Formats: sequence, C-alpha cells, structure tokens
Amino acid sequence: MIKVKKFVVNPLSQNSLVLSDEETKECVLIDPGFYYGEEQDEVKYYIERNELKPVKIINTHCHFDHIMGVDFIRDEYKIPFLAHADDAFWVDRAVDQGKMYNFEMQPVKPIDEFIEEGQTIKFGEASLEVIHVPGHAPGHVVFYSKNDKLLIAGDVIFYGSIGRTDLPGGDFDTLITNIKEKLFPLPNDTKVYCGHGPETTLGFEKENNPFLT
Repeated sequence: MIKVKKFVVNPLSQNSLVLSDEETKECVLIDPGFYYGEEQDEVKYYIERNELKPVKIINTHCHFDHIMGVDFIRDEYKIPFLAHADDAFWVDRAVDQGKMYNFEMQPVKPIDEFIEEGQTIKFGEASLEVIHVPGHAPGHVVFYSKNDKLLIAGDVIFYGSIGRTDLPGGDFDTLITNIKEKLFPLPNDTKVYCGHGPETTLGFEKENNPFLT
C-alpha cells in the first residue's frame, strides 16, 4: 500500500507529496516545492518521525514552483532527481522563471535521470506507471498506481479545472486530448492528487469539469 502525505508549500500553494511504501518505508518525493526554511524542516521531520527512506525525487513537470525544493531534497538525502527530458529547459531557466513572478530562485542542478511514458518507477514494494500528458508543459507526466487507485496529476487537471496552457510549450487542444485519451479511460474511482488545490476523482471530473464535459 502507498501512503500519501501532502504538504501545501511556497507562495503559490503548491502541493508537494511524499509517497511511501508501507512495507519497506522507502519513499519518493514528488514535485518538491519547499521554499521556506520552515517548510523544509517540516518535511524533514515527517521523514524522520516515520522512519522513511527517501530513494528518488520524481517530478510531474519542472515549472519553478514545483522545483523550488529539488536541490534541498537532493542534497539532504543524496538521491537522484528524475523528470521528463522535454522539461529540462525549465530547469535550466529556474532563475528566470522565478524572476517572471518576482521570486528569488537559486539555480537548480540538471535532471539526473530522464523518465518517459510506459516506465515503471519502483520504491519498496510499490510502483508507479509513468504516463506522458503534455499540454500544460511539454514534458508533463503523471504517475499512476492501479493497485492503489491513485493518480498524481501535477498541473494537468484540478478539481473542476485544468492546467494553464499559455506558458512556453503549452497547448490547450493537446492538453484536453491527452486528458480524455490517456486519463479518462482509467477507473472512475481513481483518486487524483493535483499540483494545487484539493483532491478529486476521475469520475467526478468526467461528469463535472466544465473544460472536459
């Protein structure tokens, strides 16, 4: 079983996640946006208190609010940072991304390992399937666990909404098509953790999301 812990962090109220395998205590950190010292202390305390063993950072995409804490986590636990190659340019532009929104960003070291659609990411006895869902960002992926009925969606889909498509590499039609063709075939009771805001289910979004109905 996968246990999910959500931290709402940084000035953009981004959802940073720790997914842990309850059998082995191995965990992955998804989209670490920990910006302030107290946010970094909070996740460190959670990992220590629960005796977790971080093994990887895996990102849905690399917009600046999702990578603010990447190097902190990478340096703290000596673990690799994984993301899709098509979003590597966002990592290279981390400082400039921050300036666009009046945030001070430190440079982020390059992605350690590239991930792609169809790949399986394992931690302990748990695993996540990588699904490439561009439209919000060209290298945006989501992470799906069939066994746990769980989808880590990043900024592809939100409760009653979708990710913005006006940033470089974004495209509205591409996003809508990918959501409908790649995500909506998954079971309706799949729980969706979004990059911002509350959780939802695929079934709810199929019936109620005004961008997708």
